[in-house]
Amino acid sequence: MTVVADRATPAPRPDLEPEPKSNFERVLLVVFVAAPFLALLAAIPLAWGSFLSWTDVAITAVFYLISGLGVTVGFHRYFTHGSFKANRPLKIVLAIAGSLSLEMGVIDWVATHRRHHKYSDKEGDPHSPWRFGSDWKALTKGLLFAHIGWMFSSERTNRERFAKDLINDKDVNRIHNAFPWLVAASLILPGVIGGLVTWSFTGAVTAFFWGSLVRIGLLHHVTWSINSVCHVFGDEAFEVRDKSRNVWWLAIPSFGESWHNLHHCDPTSARHGALKGQIDSSARVIRWFEQAGWATDVRWPTPERLAAKRRV
Repeated sequence: MTVVADRATPAPRPDLEPEPKSNFERVLLVVFVAAPFLALLAAIPLAWGSFLSWTDVAITAVFYLISGLGVTVGFHRYFTHGSFKANRPLKIVLAIAGSLSLEMGVIDWVATHRRHHKYSDKEGDPHSPWRFGSDWKALTKGLLFAHIGWMFSSERTNRERFAKDLINDKDVNRIHNAFPWLVAASLILPGVIGGLVTWSFTGAVTAFFWGSLVRIGLLHHVTWSINSVCHVFGDEAFEVRDKSRNVWWLAIPSFGESWHNLHHCDPTSARHGALKGQIDSSARVIRWFEQAGWATDVRWPTPERLAAKRRV
């Protein structure tokens, strides 16, 4: 007897959550992507007027450093890849700092990125720029998809499958569930600080514009460029099974994440920019944590390991 599968019922996909993103979540996503981006565009002419003060610059820089390093050192190198072990206070601080980026809650971010590494530039990768083909039209479409389009999909990466260790961590789980409150804090605090420092409503408004909207927009597009640009352009110094590349001009704003080729060659390495002249500020911060005794068992690359993986 032959059993014919019901073609109307799609096969289960264990890499995805059975419950997709709701329409409300997707509308919110549009708002949180579009508003900072529009602010980023408006920042160019406004920077030449009186709408930018040194207070705004300082607040924006501090929040960019905190939220950006929270993503690179915390969400990426620590929570996703276990490049080092952190004591409990540092673990909590890194989870909170990364959440201030407004990219995702810590568990969703980690689950998505682990899925990316499992299927990098192959079917199943949530944001490969090569998913539509390799000719210029397909690649242009793929770059847009990898940079921003993939987030508007209704798919949600399965947390139990890719981030069960974090779900079982009570501290991380609480911070993940508090993500909406951390989003509010990330948006409100720059304006509050700006208003208190300048003791003016104008100071609060400009600090909110630069320290919240522009900062978040810039950080988003730098992070997303690692998914798009760093999988198409740049050089390949190490042997990998995907299209990951090094892009030098993104190294400073991405805190060293754009040395993406070595990262995909050796994902657990605490240093991505391991070659001469490759600036990796995230690795420097991890070194400071190690020297302070807050981080242990740091997985630094060795000359022998690098030599074994170098392209001939």
